[in-house]
Amino acid sequence: MSLRIVAGTANPSLAAAVAVALSCEPAACEVERFPDGELRPVVGDVRGDDVYVIEPTGPAVSDHVVELLLVLDACRRAGADRITAVVPYFGYARQDRRNRSGEAVGARVMVDALGAAGARRLVVVDPHTAALEAMCSVPAEMLTAVPVLARGLESAMPGRAVVVAPDLGAVKLAEHYAPLLRCPVAVVRKRRVSGEAVRAEELVGEVEDRAPVVVDDMISTGATIEAAVRVLRAHAAAAEVVVVATHGLLVGSAPERLAAVTSRLLVTDSLSRADRPGLEVEVRSIAPLLADAIGRLHRDEDLGDLRARS
Repeated sequence: MSLRIVAGTANPSLAAAVAVALSCEPAACEVERFPDGELRPVVGDVRGDDVYVIEPTGPAVSDHVVELLLVLDACRRAGADRITAVVPYFGYARQDRRNRSGEAVGARVMVDALGAAGARRLVVVDPHTAALEAMCSVPAEMLTAVPVLARGLESAMPGRAVVVAPDLGAVKLAEHYAPLLRCPVAVVRKRRVSGEAVRAEELVGEVEDRAPVVVDDMISTGATIEAAVRVLRAHAAAAEVVVVATHGLLVGSAPERLAAVTSRLLVTDSLSRADRPGLEVEVRSIAPLLADAIGRLHRDEDLGDLRARS
């Protein structure tokens, strides 16, 4: 059974880098778009192959979700023997529970749809919720980019640094970074007011005269980071603020917000990123991480140290 990479349109450069790392020729995949926006993917010959469809579901999230589902179905109908959905950024992961009556659980809908479309396995990098794996009806591998990003930080780490979780959901992530960077941890407690507004209320940990390294799994509008930095400054943290996130969505007013509060921003290439005027972003590639994971899965080996901490 041959290993084949199929690239969607969400991040073809990442898929190409993974294929190069695996010395694997990508399978052909063309996505036709009708005038009304309807998609029609066509894949090449993958009959009998072990296929890995690489498609992050970042902005525009719903378009890339539909494309992923259709590409998976196309591979299934083309006779692929085994199909894995490699979704570095998993959209809808924030919708892992209902906060009020009448809401959908978007994460569960997504994973059910992936299985119905033909995915026999799912690979995700630093998902927004650890509960995602428990929702999956197919085996799910949750990888982490923390070591990749930590190595990127080491070359220019500020002195007397402190790793900061900008909300309670990022605490385990901060605890993963801390020993790699040899820094203590501080935590900001926030309250989300709306999709774009956040109120940070408390700080636990010592940040006075320390350079904050704020870590998160994703940055969308930048509101959480902006609110956390306000709290850090109110507690006499050093002016130099480093921000690190696996997934840099950077939508809406995020570039302006981040440019005003950070001295260094580091993300991965999990998402295809257009240049943001006024915002300098360092990018570290997760192609070697994905290639390592895909190679091990193809050989039916354990992923071990590549997995995210639960």
